[in-house]
Amino acid sequence: MSIRRGLMYRLGGSFLVLWLVSAAWMFSDLQKNIDRTLDERLAASAKLVVSMLGASSLSAVDDGMRSSGILPDEDVNLMAGMACQVSSLKGEILVRSHNSPSERIGRMGEGYHTQVADGVEWRTFTLEADGVRISTADRIEQRARLKYAILEAAAVPVLVALIGGLVVLWICVGKGLGPLARMSRALLSRNAEHLDPLNVDELPVELRPLAASQNELLLRLSRAIERERRFTGDAAHELRSPLTAIKTHIQVARLTDGDVSRVALGKAEKGADRLHCILEQLLLLARVEGRLSFDDGVQAFPSEIIMQALEDSERSNIVKIKLHQDADRYPLAVPSALATAALRNLIDNALRHTAPGTEVGLSVSVEGSMVLFCVQDKGGGIPELQLNDVTRRFWHQGRAGGTGLGLAIVEAIVARFNGELKLRNSAEGLEAVMSLPLVP
Repeated sequence: MSIRRGLMYRLGGSFLVLWLVSAAWMFSDLQKNIDRTLDERLAASAKLVVSMLGASSLSAVDDGMRSSGILPDEDVNLMAGMACQVSSLKGEILVRSHNSPSERIGRMGEGYHTQVADGVEWRTFTLEADGVRISTADRIEQRARLKYAILEAAAVPVLVALIGGLVVLWICVGKGLGPLARMSRALLSRNAEHLDPLNVDELPVELRPLAASQNELLLRLSRAIERERRFTGDAAHELRSPLTAIKTHIQVARLTDGDVSRVALGKAEKGADRLHCILEQLLLLARVEGRLSFDDGVQAFPSEIIMQALEDSERSNIVKIKLHQDADRYPLAVPSALATAALRNLIDNALRHTAPGTEVGLSVSVEGSMVLFCVQDKGGGIPELQLNDVTRRFWHQGRAGGTGLGLAIVEAIVARFNGELKLRNSAEGLEAVMSLPLVP
């Protein structure tokens, strides 16, 4: 079911019930008012007869009128459709109007009553004055026709207003849902080539949080597609050379014997190792940027991260470590695997640019809620204009080797956990400072 239909069922149903209850209440009240007005008309007519045909007039009624027993309507100004009888207190009908029943009305006493006379149901009002009884009456049937006519006249505008209200409600609901429909069409028009964010300012306040979340989703989707394209492009570009080299060395080994074959196989093995390293680095970078979980539930301290990072390094003995006493007070708020990978890449990068036999400095300190890993090499530094390029994928300086992904991975890790990577030249070489958050 659509939102519009659902709203119409609920709002329209509530609107209809409210109108029907109000109409029933109004018609019931109107019917009571009509009955009261007609009753008041009977009483007013009876009092008018009393004032015009008082006791003195009745005693002087001529013999012709008494003999005929007919009271002319024009003499007492009876209202249309009303009957009138004047009778003695003994019950003798003295005079009556031409449409009055032959049976006596008002025999039930003074006031308002409903009775049957000549087989017809009447609404009567009786008043005693100066020794006579004056009764006025309306036919119940005529009253019913009058009430139905009035109620019908009142019901037509109510029915028209009810139908018109439902139509206006349908239109207003459609107008109110217009921004949602436009946002839906805008989302349907998005595709892999067109992931522009929605214009939040043009939407109502109620839809802005939804549009903001959709924009966040579109941004994440755009980044995911960009990462996929980048991974595909990087893999196609960087794996082509190692694969070609491996293939060439294997072909040389197949066509030759002895030392030449062994050298070719050794180079093929190195190419395979490089290929394996590139693939591992690419996959790690894709997982970090893809926000995949690395949390194993184990908290690691900075000293443990240093030991794990130096564990696989062939030149770990030349890394001079300086660990401040407060560095191990709190564990890192970063998964151990990622913190280790980031620090290992910084150390490997420093060792790669440092001459053999030269020490690489590693110091760890705490500033506020962050732990700072500072790696200092003695490789001569990097030109200032190229400092912003070193974290780009597959960026190389000279013939230093490596995959060109190490610092890109470090930057991705610190960005994911709201850390920071600073690179600056010092008097000895390049200084890399990586800050990672601590568990509070």
